[in-house]
Amino acid sequence: MQRIKKVAAVSAAVVLLGGLAACRGSEGEGTTEEGIKTDFGVTEEPCPDAVNPDNGCIYLGILSDLTVGPFSPLAPAIVEAQKAFWKRVNEQGGIAGYDVDVSTYIRDNKYDAQTTVEVYQEIKPNILALAQTLGSDTTAAILDDLKASNIVAAPAAWSSAYAFEDIILESGANYCVETMNAIDFAKGAKPEISSIMSVHYPGDYGDDAAGGAQYAAEQLGLSFTSVVTGTGVENQAGAVSQILTERPDLIIITTGPREMAAIVGGVYAQAQTTGYTPMVIGTSPTWHRDLLGSPVAQALQLAYFQSGPWGPWDSDTPGHRAMREALGEPETITDGYTAGWVWSYPIKAALEKAAENGDLTRAGVFAAAKSLTSVDYEGMLPAGAGNFAAGPSGQVKATIISKPDPESSTGVTPVTDLMVGPTAQGFTLTEPCYEMLH
Repeated sequence: MQRIKKVAAVSAAVVLLGGLAACRGSEGEGTTEEGIKTDFGVTEEPCPDAVNPDNGCIYLGILSDLTVGPFSPLAPAIVEAQKAFWKRVNEQGGIAGYDVDVSTYIRDNKYDAQTTVEVYQEIKPNILALAQTLGSDTTAAILDDLKASNIVAAPAAWSSAYAFEDIILESGANYCVETMNAIDFAKGAKPEISSIMSVHYPGDYGDDAAGGAQYAAEQLGLSFTSVVTGTGVENQAGAVSQILTERPDLIIITTGPREMAAIVGGVYAQAQTTGYTPMVIGTSPTWHRDLLGSPVAQALQLAYFQSGPWGPWDSDTPGHRAMREALGEPETITDGYTAGWVWSYPIKAALEKAAENGDLTRAGVFAAAKSLTSVDYEGMLPAGAGNFAAGPSGQVKATIISKPDPESSTGVTPVTDLMVGPTAQGFTLTEPCYEMLH
């Protein structure tokens, strides 16, 4: 309950400030010559550096972890992919006479809730929607104001709480289901597994995965331990010590890439003397290909698997091919690019539907988003993904398991196709999974 109280206090401040910002921006309401209603973040003037100078402009905001937070190794790639995604949309003519700008209102949230509130308020009067809000707890800090202001947002996160929030357009399986599939995979690969430890950040991100791990352990008759750890490589000694004391067969890690590597490296550094070599599966954000050049690369190649909501950069789908063509060959390829590209599809679908309805106001985009029964992810997610009209029952459950591979572009290669294990298949989401953790 401590997490909820903290977020609620921040959210209350956002709502108060948000009302003032909304009043300042209301003078933008109007109707275009084409009969499309607009209010915030839509102008008849072209976007800066417009692809189509005769088009108007739709401004979307981005709040991301660009400098100091635990996901700063991944976030710049997410942003660049979103820029490339919308450039492709603009090159194809834009949306209903508008180009889409995701560059003007990019802000660094530093993976911090209070900073997220501040930078959100800074850009709020000038945007129609959020193309990205990175982080579960950070997004929770502005959620009440997003709802009060009808600002649709695409999260750079996979909390199961989003299934219950119409304002959030999430993509891919949540951390909870991802972890259930990971445990089913592990149990299939090593039937002798009898104990699981979830090592995770506190809050919606880590607790959501831990809730899924606990549920899977209970369903499979396995013992379960939850270990909370903080950010920073220097703060992982306690988690390593607890792992070496309890010696679980399977470790589910839900942290940032650096912390995951510190934990696996710390455990496997003592493998020769302890004889203890557990299997490790990290949730999607725990990986970055630079880890293959780190001192713990050998341990990672021996022990680590990555679970994830879709195939990595090298996958062969129309969406992956379009992404690679749009982005070219970045100096360092990470699946931050893949995530940023995928997360953009539902916002595009909502804008197209709103324009079709003749209403590109915030309320119009929100209504359009709630009505979506599917989103065309160009094969990057299974058919039927993006059924936001169905609420929690429309959630995607398919995930993929990958293994470190120095020969692949992002340092991992899938060892499964997109799959739904029996535990997730039989699971019904009735509340956010972090609420189930005990």
